[in-house]
Amino acid sequence: MSTDNVQPDIEDESSLLSVDRWDRIKHTERFIFLVSVAFVLTFSYLFSRAPVISDVTQGYHGLTITILIWSIFALGFNLLLGQTGLLSFGHAMFFGTASYATALFSIHVFNEPLTIVVVGMLSAVAIGVVAALILLRLHTVYFAIVALAIGQFLYFLANNPLEGITQGINGLEVSRTPVLGVVDLDHEYGGILGELVVNNLYLFVGVFFVGVVVFITRIRKSPYGLIFKAIRENETRASFVGLDVWRYKFAAFLLSAGVSGLAGALLAVNTQFAGVERLYWSISGDVVVMAVLGGLGTLAGPVIGTFVWFYFKGIVNGYPMLGNYWLLMLAVSFTAVVWAYPDGLWGMITSLTAELREPKALAAKVKRRVTGGSSTEGSAGGER
Repeated sequence: MSTDNVQPDIEDESSLLSVDRWDRIKHTERFIFLVSVAFVLTFSYLFSRAPVISDVTQGYHGLTITILIWSIFALGFNLLLGQTGLLSFGHAMFFGTASYATALFSIHVFNEPLTIVVVGMLSAVAIGVVAALILLRLHTVYFAIVALAIGQFLYFLANNPLEGITQGINGLEVSRTPVLGVVDLDHEYGGILGELVVNNLYLFVGVFFVGVVVFITRIRKSPYGLIFKAIRENETRASFVGLDVWRYKFAAFLLSAGVSGLAGALLAVNTQFAGVERLYWSISGDVVVMAVLGGLGTLAGPVIGTFVWFYFKGIVNGYPMLGNYWLLMLAVSFTAVVWAYPDGLWGMITSLTAELREPKALAAKVKRRVTGGSSTEGSAGGER
């Protein structure tokens, strides 16, 4: 018996096993935690200071903090739409309310950063309770539009009748003391740590980012998260098997409101400002685009979508002449990506990597595309 073909078979099996093992590892909570920590520690350096890479990206440190905060917002929104299937055009109500609550608490009560962030998040959850009692009676487009209406109601309420409290378009300044009276957020590090994270403010936001990623991962992998998916796929069938659909949708809505409010509170701490524009409907529209562009129902998708959005807004916007059309270029890119890959940029990446893992199948697919046109034309020509 010849052993010429035995070794290739063994190599194929070992390769297959390694791929399967990698697929198991990359979906574990521990791996996702480690990746999120590594991302936070290297993101600012790679984007704004690393040789060659930063010359291409032309990024800056302040933008990385903004991207992390808005990624939290997009992850919170994705928890509602991508996980549970509820489309909201009013998520700015949580973002802006938390920002204002953070500012007001820091001015009138206590300005320790950790405390005011928690207060801002809890205020968003409180608004979420009231909004959920109204919205969860509605479905599909009615849910989305009424959410938009509630958000706009809060915007006009803050802009005019409550101008004495919110200062309207002038906004409020957010003062902050060291975290727990010890850690100064403006402190900048030297050496390797300074190259990686620059200051404590980045670490402060980064810790919350990692916490949100871990929290959402736990939800997605828990029985609770599976019920959210069941409701997204078919709400009627979920109710037929005895699930209290309203209760689970209520829980998903409050979780999404809390995470979105956390982002609003962090933005107030970062910019030391809270303005009425954070309640405006365009904020809700922006986060919808970020989540859909990156990929709904995933962890990486909203982060990628947020990065792309702010790269256009913060970097491309500064290019001579071309920068005036950054929003148009983003719209064209968004349309092209969603048309070709409905699962967004992350869906595109996973699709390409899956094809690259099977080079023979990829080569056959390319060959079919190349030869398919000529063979079809030949057969059509023969018929004529």
